[in-house]
Amino acid sequence: MTPAHAEWPEPDPALLADGPHKDEVLYGEALIRRTYELAGPGASSLSLRYAGNNLACGSCHLDGGRRRYGLSFIGVTDAYPRNMARENAEQSLAQRINGCFERSMNGRPLPEDSREMAAMVAYIEFLSEAAPAGMEGRGAPAVALLDRPADPARGELVYRSNCVTCHGADGQGLRNTDGPGYAYPPLWGPDSFNTGAGMHRIITAANFIRANMPYGVTHDAPQLTDEQAIDVAAFINVQARPERRNLDRDYPNRALKPVDAPFPPYDDDFSQEQHTFGPWPPITAARETRAHR
Repeated sequence: MTPAHAEWPEPDPALLADGPHKDEVLYGEALIRRTYELAGPGASSLSLRYAGNNLACGSCHLDGGRRRYGLSFIGVTDAYPRNMARENAEQSLAQRINGCFERSMNGRPLPEDSREMAAMVAYIEFLSEAAPAGMEGRGAPAVALLDRPADPARGELVYRSNCVTCHGADGQGLRNTDGPGYAYPPLWGPDSFNTGAGMHRIITAANFIRANMPYGVTHDAPQLTDEQAIDVAAFINVQARPERRNLDRDYPNRALKPVDAPFPPYDDDFSQEQHTFGPWPPITAARETRAHR
């Protein structure tokens, strides 16, 4: 069996030998699963309120970052440090975590030498220890792009049929009954991710949705078609959410900007609407043509 198709590991930090390392890894797991309580609005100390919303890292990184194709952390440490197109600079894992805190968590960065950052990095490193290099399953399988624009109106029908049970007709999720945070997170509104988050791009959101939603489906037995996933992602992303400032500074090398980035400037003549909703294949084809000149 090749590393890419190896059996998915199931690391359990509870099985670590007692001691400081285990304590740090378990604290990191708690931060991922209960971000809103330990490093967000519910934190006991104001200085620990880094996340600006009541989501958890686990709202997107499913099962505490352990689910295959659920934006898993397993194997992530092999990828860092890496050059990030959004900043056009090399980033460490800690810097990448802070990007999520500023965008998906709509908050502020943690000091890179803080106990909380060290714990989250330790947890992700622990999860990655069992993963052979090149193992598939970190992200989500790519949907087939449409030859038409994504349609929020069609997406609303998909949402009403498949998503309201967990996320609500108003998209505001379902609160935990025994404390802060959400059993199912809000998909838009003031307590959701901001416009700078990766999930605010339709292709990125559609990839995740098709592989994982409705909650409980798996990448190899999806409930939604590629088309439905793209349309419902469009419906979700036309709703109001916190605005991130200075998005024009993202992707300083415009040639590396994702085709579905919903904010200008771009390095081509396609409209902001087409970048946002598609169809994207003409944009990709134009880039490939230009790259081979």
